[in-house]
Amino acid sequence: MSTLTLTAPGAAATATLRRLTDTVRDIARQPTLLLSWVVVLVAVAWAVVPDVFTDASPYEGDSALSFAPPGWGHPFGTDRLGRDLYSRAVHGASATLTATLIAVLVALTVGGLIGLVAGYFGRHVDTAVMRTVDVGLAIPSLLLAMVIVAMLGYSTRNIALAVGIASIASFARVMRAEVVRVVSSDYVEAADGVGARRAAVVLKHVLPNSMSSVLALAALEIGTSVLAVASLGFLGYGAPPPEPEWGLLVAEGRDFVGQYPWISVLPGVLIAALVLSSHRIATSFRRSHQETS
Repeated sequence: MSTLTLTAPGAAATATLRRLTDTVRDIARQPTLLLSWVVVLVAVAWAVVPDVFTDASPYEGDSALSFAPPGWGHPFGTDRLGRDLYSRAVHGASATLTATLIAVLVALTVGGLIGLVAGYFGRHVDTAVMRTVDVGLAIPSLLLAMVIVAMLGYSTRNIALAVGIASIASFARVMRAEVVRVVSSDYVEAADGVGARRAAVVLKHVLPNSMSSVLALAALEIGTSVLAVASLGFLGYGAPPPEPEWGLLVAEGRDFVGQYPWISVLPGVLIAALVLSSHRIATSFRRSHQETS
């Protein structure tokens, strides 16, 4: 008995290490996936420890260096106030990624709960809830987010809430479909048949077996939320200047694109790289989930 107790954790640890090694090996074999992970990890590092990557101030500038092109001292060049754009991009990653994370968590939590209720209880509850969700899906998410921000007030935090609320319907639809599939399975019907409490059935059987597709959607939604947060920041719904939010960085250079394109182009490249990289990683997650299921 003691041998089994000692060897089981070791076997589990070995299996976990083997899966991790296989995952790293698979990533290394795919150059685009490896590059995507590098981009995402660099963006996260910028958001967490920006001072490690630059010691320049994102707010203070030198008028003598206005519109300096990209070079050794200023990798992304400078803006009209002589502020270092690389430093502003690095420090701006925190606002953009934090807003993205909040938006995805709001959509996942609220949308998942709505879909769970609709799928588990069914009938009239399902009909009423999902018709409301259909209305939400019919409204363009960016337009809905703009309306919500206009109601809440202009700030990066309100952008995060607005983007999250605008994405709730998509998560509710996916969660509801998964719950309906799980509820009709034999083990859930057996649990109901032996008189198990509804809360226990939901927490032990329905919810854990319904989350895989919803989590895959959450991974995919990260890139979409980054783009939505940056778009609203570009339109002026986010933090006011001089905050270094990525969408605002693009907006600040739109009047100088013809003469000094790096002011808008380089922050725009960062946004595009992060969106494409997150989508590539989410696609790999979804493909591996489909192969194992």
